[in-house]
Amino acid sequence: MELLKLPYDFNVCKINSIKQLDLTQEFVFISKTDDEISLVCEASKTPSNITACEPGWKALKIAGILDFGMIGVIAKISNILAEAKIGIFVVSTFNTDYIFIKTESFDRAVEELIRESYNIRILSASVVECVFQ
Repeated sequence: MELLKLPYDFNVCKINSIKQLDLTQEFVFISKTDDEISLVCEASKTPSNITACEPGWKALKIAGILDFGMIGVIAKISNILAEAKIGIFVVSTFNTDYIFIKTESFDRAVEELIRESYNIRILSASVVECVFQ
């Protein structure tokens, strides 16, 4: 399986309202429940109306479009990283999944995944720079 290493730092935040969000950004993840609105966004583009913030995340994107019938994709990645004592935060979209890892554990997580035969491509803002196998 191929994973794309996103070249951004991310924050995981709570916000009061989505009114100040810039939805033209490349990566904005919003979830709303009965008692909170959560936001994951590029750290440099965090809005001013946050009420709580957990900074310091990097992300891997599962390359390609995942079929809803695929089973165990996140479980396998999660198990590999759990064995290495690396925590993750996962966001799923219609097409794929994003695995967020604290910055201080990110390089080690990539090493563990490569050791388990994952291909990791480093994605720049406009082009793919490098492939690790």
